[in-house]
Amino acid sequence: MQQELTELLGSSKVSTSREDLATHATDKWNFSAPPEVVVFAESTTDVAATLRFAHQRKIPVTTRGAGIGYVGGAVPIQGGIVLSVARMNEILELSPPDGLTVVQPGVITRTLQDAAAKEGWYYPPDPASLKECSLGGNIATNAGGPRCLKYGVTKNYVMGLEVVLADGTITRVGGRCHKNKTGFSLTELFVGSEGLLGVVTEATLRLIPHPPRRAMLTATFARFPDAAAAVQDILNSGHLPSALEITDAFTLQAARDYLGADSLPEGEAHLIVEIDGRHSAVESELPEIKDRLTQSGALSIETHRDDQACEAVWQLRREFSYSLRATGLTKLNEDIVVPRSKLVELVEFAQTLANDTGIPVACFGHAGDGNIHVNLMVEDYDDEEKKKPADEALDQLFNWVLVNKGAITGEHGVGLAKKRWFPQAVGEANLDLHQSVKKAIDPDGILNPDKFLG
Repeated sequence: MQQELTELLGSSKVSTSREDLATHATDKWNFSAPPEVVVFAESTTDVAATLRFAHQRKIPVTTRGAGIGYVGGAVPIQGGIVLSVARMNEILELSPPDGLTVVQPGVITRTLQDAAAKEGWYYPPDPASLKECSLGGNIATNAGGPRCLKYGVTKNYVMGLEVVLADGTITRVGGRCHKNKTGFSLTELFVGSEGLLGVVTEATLRLIPHPPRRAMLTATFARFPDAAAAVQDILNSGHLPSALEITDAFTLQAARDYLGADSLPEGEAHLIVEIDGRHSAVESELPEIKDRLTQSGALSIETHRDDQACEAVWQLRREFSYSLRATGLTKLNEDIVVPRSKLVELVEFAQTLANDTGIPVACFGHAGDGNIHVNLMVEDYDDEEKKKPADEALDQLFNWVLVNKGAITGEHGVGLAKKRWFPQAVGEANLDLHQSVKKAIDPDGILNPDKFLG
């Protein structure tokens, strides 16, 4: 296969080196499977040629962007070809007059945000890994981030896509218009499809004017329920922050151990409230929200009035994951979602789960939309005797989430990690519909096989 692909694409685009195979065998999840060959596509033509080759020979193809996923979505479970689009990393067009940008899938999310900001425009989706993750991966998982409370997730910014189908056919869905009701909404069909339906080779993304000002309030509370109540109070009082992030006691203690005891004020819950907009609007909103936090029982409140101060807080927030890893435990990061009114019940359930199983549970994340990252902190997860109770605890977590009308993933996707809960999450009729769509577009099942529809 390597020789044929080399003849087709050129030697610089095809590799079977031990290093490349190992790198492309896994993502950020704890499972790996090596491909037979890695193709480094540099154009839509390369992608189409590779898929035609694979289609004719029924060879499985797993598409990969930056490899930053947390659910094994880019793991080539059946070997075959890993099709990397990391070299397709150009911003092809930045058009403020049309309120859009055209990008290749390998562009890093932060790179686009910075380029748009220089023009006074804004691409809001902001996954925590935005300095590393690629836009193609964001599209594949419909990634979100803290600011999706106000601005929405990736799908809300995808206007059009160029997609290569399993047989190598190149097609375009959507377009450059902000309103477009021509036929089925096929653009959203590919957004979030996790590489099972086609390979995105170009994306037309919506940009909005950049807010001229942002500011932030951070607060600590004696108890998690007090912080959760403050979230509801802020929203009920008519405010719509760009982000509302909540953190529990376990995560805060891990952060203090890792970053220093004085890195965070005392308290067993922490809240980040970011606002943006016109200067006058932000100035008037800051004291109003501070008053809501005070009335909700905040132990401490800090105001951060400019970009630099806000970025320092976000950097602290990003350190929470590293703080949990520094405990020496394996972090099973589950991006579950519950109705916002269930936040306190979720954390209470997580604490009960920890007490019953002896597995610490850390909760933090996007309180404004109920997307809380519930992290099971497992000792020696590679040990089968300790892996089994951890997996049973995950089963309890996902069952509780589904019973309470939640979702098993908000932004990471299903991939391999959550595959066994997918039928329960969507139901029989919905599962049949997924399989029908998959069979219609990829009848031989060569695209990212053995994932949630495998």
